Amino acid sequence: MDSLLLTGQYLAIVLLMALESSFFPFPSEIVIPPAGYFAARGDLNIGLVVFAGTFGSLLGALFNYWLCFRWGERIILRLGRRFGITPERIEWLKKYFAEHGEITTFVGRVIPGIRQYISLPAGIARMSILRFSLYTCLGAGIWVTILAYVGFYVGKNEALVRAVLRRYYPFLFLAIACVVAAYVFLYKRRKRVVDCQDNEK
Repeated sequence: MDSLLLTGQYLAIVLLMALESSFFPFPSEIVIPPAGYFAARGDLNIGLVVFAGTFGSLLGALFNYWLCFRWGERIILRLGRRFGITPERIEWLKKYFAEHGEITTFVGRVIPGIRQYISLPAGIARMSILRFSLYTCLGAGIWVTILAYVGFYVGKNEALVRAVLRRYYPFLFLAIACVVAAYVFLYKRRKRVVDCQDNEK
């Protein structure tokens, strides 16, 4: 992995994170923290590491989104069994997406075990691709930034990276909760304005 990152550099990060963001079982924790470590050594630029990781995540998410948008869940059920995607998991994701709305595309990007699959119900629901891309970039950008700076300051030891991440998960989820609360507040405020305008008509 080290030689691949140093040789392919940012293109390698884009491709590896695109794989991680699709339904291939490839953890981002073995890609971004080492890249952050190499940035600390001066071999890479930390800003470009974050950009490449976020862009790769978007590409992988768009691939999942497009599959479901174009063919629906049947294509995922047909192909996904090889990657641990069961009908029960698809149903759970659809229910989660339906109950919490499009903001789950943002929230799901920073939750381990969900971020690889949150694009699937968005594609099935035919969510706006612009909003999907925006929420995906915001969520993936936060996750990649955290991983990159953990690698920058801690190093590329995967076990140590995971230990540090577990320590800061509560703060991460608190920040996400604040973003979601702001989204709900603005959504309800906008809805009230629209309802008032409709009543005036």
